[in-house]
Amino acid sequence: MITPDYAKLADALAADIAAGRLKPGDRLPPQRSFAYERGIAVSTASRVYGELYRRGLVVGEVGRGTFIAGNALLAETRRPDPPSLSSEPAGRIDLEVNFPMLADQGEAIARSLQPLMTGEGLTDALRAAPFAGTAAVRAAASRGLSRGGWTPSPDSFLFTGAGRQAIGAALSALVPIGGRIGVEAVTYPQIKSLAVRLGATLVPLAMDEEGVRPDAIAKAHRDSPLQALYIQPALHNPLGTTFSPARREAIAELAERLDLTLIEDWIYGFLCDDPPLAALIPHRSIVVDSLSKRIAPGLGLGFLNAPAHLHEALKAGIRAGGWSATGLGLAAGQRLFEDGTAAALALRKREDAVRRQSLAARCFKSFDLAADPRAYHLWLTLPDRWRSEAFAAAASRQGIALSPSSAFTVGQGHAPNAVRLALASPSLPQLERALETLAGLLRSEPEAFQVTE
Repeated sequence: MITPDYAKLADALAADIAAGRLKPGDRLPPQRSFAYERGIAVSTASRVYGELYRRGLVVGEVGRGTFIAGNALLAETRRPDPPSLSSEPAGRIDLEVNFPMLADQGEAIARSLQPLMTGEGLTDALRAAPFAGTAAVRAAASRGLSRGGWTPSPDSFLFTGAGRQAIGAALSALVPIGGRIGVEAVTYPQIKSLAVRLGATLVPLAMDEEGVRPDAIAKAHRDSPLQALYIQPALHNPLGTTFSPARREAIAELAERLDLTLIEDWIYGFLCDDPPLAALIPHRSIVVDSLSKRIAPGLGLGFLNAPAHLHEALKAGIRAGGWSATGLGLAAGQRLFEDGTAAALALRKREDAVRRQSLAARCFKSFDLAADPRAYHLWLTLPDRWRSEAFAAAASRQGIALSPSSAFTVGQGHAPNAVRLALASPSLPQLERALETLAGLLRSEPEAFQVTE
C-alpha cells in the first residue's frame, strides 16, 4: 500500500521529535506557512497536523498555535538534568493523580470491615453480585450519597467496579455508535478514551465561570442532535467551577425542552453539599459516583443512580463492558456507609482539602489561580512566557508530575495556556516543596530550563 504524502510528512516530523531535533514546547509554523515551505496544499498541511494531533505528538493552544507535546522520558535518556530549584533530596512528587488518602485511614477502614473477615461474612461477600446489589446495599448507598436536600431512591441504584466504569456504562446506554455527546470543552480526560472505545463523538461545549453554558448546549443540539450531556456540575475537574442555583435550573429546563439525558459526574461530591440536577429532573439524570476518592482507589465500587426506564440499557452496558461490581466491593461499601466510617472520612478529607488549597493560595498568591477551596485540585494559568507543555516538561525535570491543559481539552485548538495541579497525593511537606518549586519555575525564564545537546 502506498503511504499518503501527508503521512510521510507526519512520519518525518515524528522522527524529528524522537531524535530531539524538535523539543517539548517548540512551536510549529502556522499550517499555511508549513504548506508554503513544503510546496504542498494547505489541505495536506492540515492533514499532517491532524495526524500529529492523533498521535499525541502536538497540542494546540488557543490564540498561540501548535506546539510539540512534552516527552520528558525521551529527553532524560539523552541529556543531563539542569540544576534543581529545590535543595531537598530528589524524589518524584505526583501532582498528576488525585486520590486523597489520610495517614491513618487504613485503621478506620480495617475496623469497619472486620466483620467481613469472618468465614461466613467473607463467603457471602465473595459470591457473584447482581447489577443492582442487594436491598441493604441500595439503602446504604441512598443514605451515604444524599446531599443538599436530595435523597436518591434506593431502587434507582446500579453498581459497577469503579467510577469510570459507571461513566462508560452510561455512555453505552445513551449514545449509539457514531452518536454525539455534549461535554465541557475542558473536561475529565477519561471521557475521551471511553468515547473512542464506544464509537461516540464528543462535542466540546463553551464554558464560563460557572461551567458549561446553556446557549452552547442549545447551539450544538441545533447543529446536529445530541444524544446526551456529560457534565460536572460541582467542583469541576480541572477548572473547579460550580453551578449556581440559577445555572442548575437553566440547564434542567433546557434538558427538558431538548429531550436530553444528563450524565452527572459527582466523583468529588463528597467534598461539597451541592445537590445534583437529578433533584430537579430525576427522570433525565444519571448520577455517577464512586468510592475511589471518598474512601480509597483500591476499594473499587461505582454507583449509577438512574431512572428506572434506563436500567435495562445500563445493565446491558455494564455487561458488555465487563464492568460489574464485585460482591466484596458491595459488602465493603455497605459496611462503610452503615457504620459512619465513610461519612467520618469524608468530613476529614474536606478539612484536608481546605488546608492544601490554603497552602497553594499562599505559594501562588501572585499568579492566576482558579480553585475552589473545597477541592483537591486547582487550575493554574501560566504567564505568557511559559507554554503549558513546556512548563509540564520543565516541572518533570524537577521531579514533579503535573497535567498540561491538553490532557483535559476536547478537539483541536481548545487548550488554554494552563496546567492542573492535583493536591491530594503528596504529604503536606512534599506538597509545599513541590508548590514552592513550581512557583520558582513560574518566575523564571523558560530558556533557563531548555535542554541542549
